[in-house]
This record gives sequence, structure tokens and C-alpha cells, in this order.
Amino acid sequence: MASSKTAISLESPLLDRIDELARELEVSRSRLLALAAEDFLRKHENARMLRQIDLACADGPTEEERKVAQAMRSRHRQRIQRER
Repeated sequence: MASSKTAISLESPLLDRIDELARELEVSRSRLLALAAEDFLRKHENARMLRQIDLACADGPTEEERKVAQAMRSRHRQRIQRER
């Protein structure tokens, strides 16, 4: 994958912590920052997806969904009774 260079400004204490962890993990500062950015973006995307799911489910199940769930519970109950 092609990479692009960028310049960022960081507080010195933060940069020191980044450098320390990069040494500990035996990766470059650039690699550590790329990993951190990927992790941050993944968490943000997951949070966005959860908000969308919450919005979609906020009004509760539809009548059709309730019927399907009831049918599934009934079939499950019958299967358990046969296995006894």
C-alpha cells in the first residue's frame, strides 16, 4: 500500500511517551502512530455502527418480527421436549 508523509505537532511529553512505547514494541514511531490511528478509526467506526443499530432498534420489533420470534421459541420448545 502506498504511504504518504505528513507533519504533525505534538506536545513534547506525548512524543516522549510515543517514542518510549515504539522502542519497547520495536517498531518505528511512524508505524506506532499508524497503528494508533487505525485503532482509533476502527473504534470510531464501531461506535457509529452501534449508534445506527440503536436507532434502527429504538422503536422495538415490528409485528412480523414478533411473530417470527414467537415461532422460533415454539420450535425451540418442541425440539427440547423431543430430546427429553
